[in-house]
Amino acid sequence: MDFKSYIRDIENFPKAGVMFKDITPLLKDANALQKSTEALLDLIGDVKVDKVVGMESRGFFFAPLLASHLNAGFVPVRKPGKLPAKKMSQNYDLEYGTDSLEIHEDAIKKGEKVLVHDDVLATGGTAKATCELIERLGGEIIQCNFLVELQFLNGSGKLNKYHLTSLVQY
Repeated sequence: MDFKSYIRDIENFPKAGVMFKDITPLLKDANALQKSTEALLDLIGDVKVDKVVGMESRGFFFAPLLASHLNAGFVPVRKPGKLPAKKMSQNYDLEYGTDSLEIHEDAIKKGEKVLVHDDVLATGGTAKATCELIERLGGEIIQCNFLVELQFLNGSGKLNKYHLTSLVQY
C-alpha cells in the first residue's frame, strides 16, 4: 500500500517555514489505518514487548493499537502537568529553548522490554528524551518505531544506539 498517498503536506504549520506531514487522512480511512498498523507490526517482528511507550500527542494514535496487538501495556509520555501520579521528567532542547516530558515512575519495571513509538521522527529530541526516561526507569528499549521519518532532519543521529524503524521516509 502506498502510505505516502494518505499523508498530506500542510505548508507553514504550525509556524511559517514548516511543511507539516498530516497523517489524519490515513487515520480516517479504515483500510489505510488497518494496513499501516499491520505494517508497523511487521517492522517489530517477533520480539517480546512488555510495554509500548507513545509520546504526546500523536504517538497516542498508534501506540495503544500496537500494544493491543502485541499483548503489551501502553505507557503515555506527556508534557508537564498532565500525569496525575508520581512522575519523573526529562528536559530536551528545542530549536529555541527547552521543553520537558514526563512519565509515571511506576510505568516501567526494571528489565521490561520497551517499544518506543511516535508518528513522526523529525529532529529526534522528543524520542531521545523519551528513551532517556525509559532507561532511567530500567527499561530495555528494543526498538524506536515511527510511522514517518523526515530523514533530512537527521533525527536518527540522536537515536543511533537504538534499533530504529520507520514505515515511510521523506
